[in-house]
Amino acid sequence: MGTIAAFATYGMWGLFPLYWKRLEAIDPFQVLSHRVVWAALFTVILLAWSGGLSKLLALLGNWRRLGAAALAAALVTTNWAVYIWAVDQGHIVQSALGYYINPLVSMALGAILLREKLDRFTLVAIGIATAGVIAATVMLGSPPWISLVLAFSFGFYGLVKKRAALEPMTGLAAETLAATPFALAYLVFRHAEGQGAFGGADVGATILLALAGPVTAIPLLTFAFSANRITLQKLGFIQYVSPSLQLLLGLLVYRESLSPALLVAFVAVIAAVLIYALSRGRTEGAAAKVA
Repeated sequence: MGTIAAFATYGMWGLFPLYWKRLEAIDPFQVLSHRVVWAALFTVILLAWSGGLSKLLALLGNWRRLGAAALAAALVTTNWAVYIWAVDQGHIVQSALGYYINPLVSMALGAILLREKLDRFTLVAIGIATAGVIAATVMLGSPPWISLVLAFSFGFYGLVKKRAALEPMTGLAAETLAATPFALAYLVFRHAEGQGAFGGADVGATILLALAGPVTAIPLLTFAFSANRITLQKLGFIQYVSPSLQLLLGLLVYRESLSPALLVAFVAVIAAVLIYALSRGRTEGAAAKVA
């Protein structure tokens, strides 16, 4: 069941472009604001139903953990904003590259900031991915900033959650609640201008905006379920289902082009991922022999 839940999680995340593309007529910041507000409401309702509100109240009463939740909120909303904008503007392929890079960024952050030890295969993988991104930057004349912002914002988001030990649902509730006042203010402003999308002529868009809360929270629930039942190695391998689906959607469904620069970056990053994935059995086997 854990493996099925993991594939479901990353499958849902991989198909997200289909959802946000349907809302491309609405300005991305309205979509982001609705995602924040409805996710906050949905997670609070879930916590109330499951008896977890006490955990949320305890978190909100702890200034250190509340500060961590606020920082996590800033990072994840940045990630969501750039991703929604990128899908809206036809940059799904570059977004996929960001999510291929993200696990390698997380490993590098763990080594630099948490003093986690990296074996030589992981160092080689990170080096190859970095070289690919640098080569793409030279070829493009500027960094693939969409990919890098997505990779680093989510990497630091994971780092903050790890250090603060924020549980998936409680943490998401706190994070979205921290961002909700700003999201509501923006929505009120846009509706006052007569530019509000919610409740307009497009009933389908209104429904999709309201469903942005469950759409955000449900994959996190299935992720938490799978993470508790399968190894991190297996989970780490399955996570590449998401950017792979995004890449296929960008190329085959939305007919985006893969520039030579991005092709170089993809080849390097995928090679790095394969080196890392294929080396896991060898390094774990060596560790078992030492033990």
